[in-house]
Amino acid sequence: MAFFASLKDSLRGVKERWSGGIASLFSGAAFDDAFWEELEERLIAGDVGAEFSEELTSALRREAKQRGISSPEALKDVFVSLISEELLSVPGMGQPFEPGEGGVPLVLLMVGINGSGKTTSAGKLAAQFLKRGKRVVMAAADTFRAAAIEQLQVWGERAGVRVVAQSQGSDPAAVAFDAWQAARSSDADVLIVDTAGRLHAKHNLMEELRKIHRVLEREAGSERLRTVLVLDSVLGQNSVAQAETFNAMLPLSAVILTKYDNTAKGGVVLSIARKLKVPVRYIGLGEGTDDLSPFDPREFAAALMEGGTPR
Repeated sequence: MAFFASLKDSLRGVKERWSGGIASLFSGAAFDDAFWEELEERLIAGDVGAEFSEELTSALRREAKQRGISSPEALKDVFVSLISEELLSVPGMGQPFEPGEGGVPLVLLMVGINGSGKTTSAGKLAAQFLKRGKRVVMAAADTFRAAAIEQLQVWGERAGVRVVAQSQGSDPAAVAFDAWQAARSSDADVLIVDTAGRLHAKHNLMEELRKIHRVLEREAGSERLRTVLVLDSVLGQNSVAQAETFNAMLPLSAVILTKYDNTAKGGVVLSIARKLKVPVRYIGLGEGTDDLSPFDPREFAAALMEGGTPR
């Protein structure tokens, strides 16, 4: 289980800061009222969210009573299962993107705020598709910053992927349209559209993003268009707030969580799954191309809780 092995190493800091504190509760603990109160508090502090922290604690307490569990390790395994079940209840959770069929490319519209890792994630996805023998085109639809266009072009040169770009200040929707035409004419399997980072509260910028989405939906069809929100895990509940606002403006298809190895509050994954019912497809655990890994809910839950084993 390569992803599990990578998680165990890369999430060491997360476990120490968040889940390590939770796991330590299970070590020789008496399952009294104080234990359950402390567990709920630590879940809330880890950005699981107050409502779901209460529900998760209650469910675990109920399972412990019904099964007559007294072993800390047994209780931890039940906890891992509850987390896994919650994540897997979201359709598409952890499933990697599948390229186009029948000559129609899959379109990935990358959205998010500045600094979330959109362009880097776009480049990593392109490189991974290439390893699978797929044809990829990328669109530099972040026309606000010349550096963003250049950054995507560097990724394209490194991976051998065509990058459709115009000059800084060009209409990003026009860039997206040109890229779609290029993808169709070259029989590409995937079109990845990078967009400008924008604060989710800026109405005019969000309207521009909706224009890009309309153009791509018109050309590719809704069934082949995926709106992918890239979130910085370090921001915790602020990431969840961003996701809620973006999802209200555009129908989100997937979430990519970047910088997860640097976050102090790993519960953001559960918050997103619980509140938005949008699948987390990939998780970023470093800077390398292979550090953007398809998200495995079972292995993720087990890795966070250290002693648990995925089922």
